[in-house]
Amino acid sequence: MLARYRIVRGKRNPEDPLPNGERLDTRKHTRHCLRPEAKTVAALIADPSPGNFRTFAAEYELTLARRFAADRRPFDALAERAMDHDVYLGCNCPTAWNPDVRRCHTVLALAFMRKKYPRLRVVKP
Repeated sequence: MLARYRIVRGKRNPEDPLPNGERLDTRKHTRHCLRPEAKTVAALIADPSPGNFRTFAAEYELTLARRFAADRRPFDALAERAMDHDVYLGCNCPTAWNPDVRRCHTVLALAFMRKKYPRLRVVKP
């Protein structure tokens, strides 16, 4: 199963426990294949309007498609792990500037993985 979880700085609320399973940090500063580009995240933070989120989403989907075409092995490995184990993609969203988790790159990443790996169980928030 592939899903998402919220990365929290500091003490975690006991009502929001960490999920059991493999947790992967997919934020912009990581090297994960599903990370967004830092410049597109910065542009979205500067203007988190619905229109700018659509631009971010389109650019992020193109980034994932380019990475997948160039080297699909990291995506295949992630899908394979998630077939046998619970794997969670991590991000800080929801945040003050983005209170809607559905506007997080992890939700877009889950949709991408579902499309590329239709047999993979993907759980979206």
